[in-house]
Amino acid sequence: MSDLMRRIPLPLRLDCLSVASYHGRAETTGEVIFKQVALPDVVDRHILILDDILDSGQTLAAIREKLETAQPRSIRVCVLLQKKKERARPVDADYVGFEIEDEFVVGYGLDFMERYRNLPCIGVLRKELITQSN
Repeated sequence: MSDLMRRIPLPLRLDCLSVASYHGRAETTGEVIFKQVALPDVVDRHILILDDILDSGQTLAAIREKLETAQPRSIRVCVLLQKKKERARPVDADYVGFEIEDEFVVGYGLDFMERYRNLPCIGVLRKELITQSN
């Protein structure tokens, strides 16, 4: 996100939403939890939702629906990675950095159970690391 933010030459405001749907697993549980009490003020504003990865679509669809209730002027979605797979919920990204296969990836901010975010690159997590944590 910080790499992208430095390239946007417009005045902007950044708000962060804390949302969880994986709950320590390698696949989404389908339950999307918003961890903050109130949404940012987005009435009549243009919104760009930035997310690390478009996987099942559960989280992005829930975020979009929640923000639409606050009556923004427009909503666009930008993801760093988009998995080549069928989505559980219909959601599309307007802007995609890279399209990847359906594998669990970590690094460059992406985590597995709060680990590996600090890796300077994106890599596929070895399957035995996923199964050891179950």
